[in-house]
Amino acid sequence: MLSRVINGAVAGAVSRQVFDHLQSGQRAERWRRTNHRGEPVSLAQGPAVSAGALVGVVTAPSVPVSLRAASGIAVGGAAALGMLDDLSGATEVKGLRGHLGALRRGEVTTGTVKLVGLGITGVVAGSMARRGRGGVIDALLAGAVVAGSANAVNLFDLRPGRATKLFLAASAGPLLSGSTSGALIGGPVGAATALLPEDLSERSMLGDTGANALGAAWGVCLAATLRRPALTAVLVGLAGLTVASERVSFSAVIERTAVLRGLDGLGRRPADRP
Repeated sequence: MLSRVINGAVAGAVSRQVFDHLQSGQRAERWRRTNHRGEPVSLAQGPAVSAGALVGVVTAPSVPVSLRAASGIAVGGAAALGMLDDLSGATEVKGLRGHLGALRRGEVTTGTVKLVGLGITGVVAGSMARRGRGGVIDALLAGAVVAGSANAVNLFDLRPGRATKLFLAASAGPLLSGSTSGALIGGPVGAATALLPEDLSERSMLGDTGANALGAAWGVCLAATLRRPALTAVLVGLAGLTVASERVSFSAVIERTAVLRGLDGLGRRPADRP
């Protein structure tokens, strides 16, 4: 357990250093955006958390090299694809339906590139995580779960701290267990936790870069440990979330549900407070 704590602490320190670097001087302007309140917020949290998570997974203690490599490919690929969307994406095209609609019109958006890229890196990472178990079917299932997990965390990055808290809650079980997946997820947990205060205080946000990277890390843990039936069930759930996000506002559902509203607002300033 001590080695996991050290691994998470190192990953968190890397995240903090990268964040401070991107926030200094003229670099800060490149990452500045406007949040849901109409206030300035930095997207530098995304690459900072991704860098820390990547360092964490490739140095994860007591984890086979092939599994560390799989997680590194998933996290690094998801972060790079998310960054492409964060820095160059068209903000008027949103959601799976929007990107597919643009593709039908002959327009290839950065979101479409990201979806295809996540699928490719997901299959590569997923097949490595399965280590030859189940052949092509398991590789495709695992790849879809990795890609779907990367997308799922991003679906919740709509309010300060929401996506990070979701990731931390989902990671609690594996982290506290003695499993290999617990050792593998420790670095990303440390990286995400290090910058959670900035997220909750609305000074920064994960963006596609950070949310995709954290989701991919979680997806590899699932791909490495679940049997085929459970992996299939997770994929169905992820697909359901994606489809639901096109029709339902998750923020509205959370706001209408007292328990979810309380958890969502934990540590965050009230919506009516300037």
